[in-house]
Amino acid sequence: MKTRILTTLAAGALLAAATACGAQSLDSGSSQAAATAPAAAPDTAALDQAPTEEKAADVINAITPDAALAAKVPAKVKTEGLKVVSSIGYPPMELYASDGKTAIGLDPALARAIARKLGVKVTITDEEFNSQIPGVLTGRYDFVISSMTDNKERQGQVTFVDYVRAGAGILVKSGNPAGIAGPADLCGKTVSVVDNGSSLAALEGYAADCTKAGKKGVDILKFPGDQEALLQVSNGRAQASITDYVVAAYKAADPKLAVEAIALEGTESPWGIGMKPDNKELIDSVKGALDALIQSGEYGKLLKAWNLDKLAVQSAVVNGGQ
Repeated sequence: MKTRILTTLAAGALLAAATACGAQSLDSGSSQAAATAPAAAPDTAALDQAPTEEKAADVINAITPDAALAAKVPAKVKTEGLKVVSSIGYPPMELYASDGKTAIGLDPALARAIARKLGVKVTITDEEFNSQIPGVLTGRYDFVISSMTDNKERQGQVTFVDYVRAGAGILVKSGNPAGIAGPADLCGKTVSVVDNGSSLAALEGYAADCTKAGKKGVDILKFPGDQEALLQVSNGRAQASITDYVVAAYKAADPKLAVEAIALEGTESPWGIGMKPDNKELIDSVKGALDALIQSGEYGKLLKAWNLDKLAVQSAVVNGGQ
């Protein structure tokens, strides 16, 4: 029933747009012309502007709505705008601007870009990570975009449109004096890492591989946080540090730190935009907008602005996680 209502409203909005752009009404006897007239694109001036501290602001503000995609947006989203939830505090994916309340980073940038491509306004709300999927399922939010891995367990709750592939990375000194290109080069080296989670597990696996191959093992230095682990590379105590690639790329973008980021091939998994599974119109709209941004090159520019080119996907895939 809800699907039928939304479809009817969307069709009505499309007819109204066709009439407003100069097509004759059905009452005039030119029903064919009205039915086939292209939809008018939403007024770009009425859309949200990106925050000035957003690195991709110029790219976002230049995005114009796709009339065909905008015509198919769910009626509620057309009137209320996109309601997006994220967990702010994981740079460069999500962080606050200097005012302490405006969300910037790749995830907010992509949310704003999708909204502009669909010709709607957008609000981005900060929520604790575990509250995000429940907020989508209750209808409080239209979608979650929060560095969320698309996997089978979460697919049991939401439908994902995958927007990047992210994995682990290695931080080394600028110029890579130790010549580290991958896990095999860590044998015999001192490597720092945060003392929990997937990065430590990966490093322990690489160390075990070194031993099995008859090479020198890895001297692992464990620390409570990324900053302490990074410091060991800066001060020369460690030749490398293992962390999430997005964190490594963010650190490498700061010239004062004098470090480089190396992606660890084979560790990538898709991160997705999560939506309520029965909200088919919205899923199709978001997938269409992301594909349009990829094809236009605007998506690539968003990633480049945040030094995250290596996360790029070639197309928008639904539930690509395993």
